[in-house]
Amino acid sequence: METDDLTNFENDIIDLAEQLKAAFNSNNMRWFLHEQTDTLYIELSGLEDMEDELIGQIAEPILDDLDLDFDEIILLPYS
Repeated sequence: METDDLTNFENDIIDLAEQLKAAFNSNNMRWFLHEQTDTLYIELSGLEDMEDELIGQIAEPILDDLDLDFDEIILLPYS
């Protein structure tokens, strides 16, 4: 990947993480891409107090509109 492509890719991930942070009213967020498994992990504060079903209801519209292609996107409580 060229530098511009890599920068755009990283910016797309940051945009996604920021959208999820806003949707969950989280104060803290960070993300990690595990390249070997093509899995994106996004940690958000406040998830620990939510039921999985509610997390899915909030995240699904954002993830359905996603232009990024990952094998998995995993939302985790911020630690």
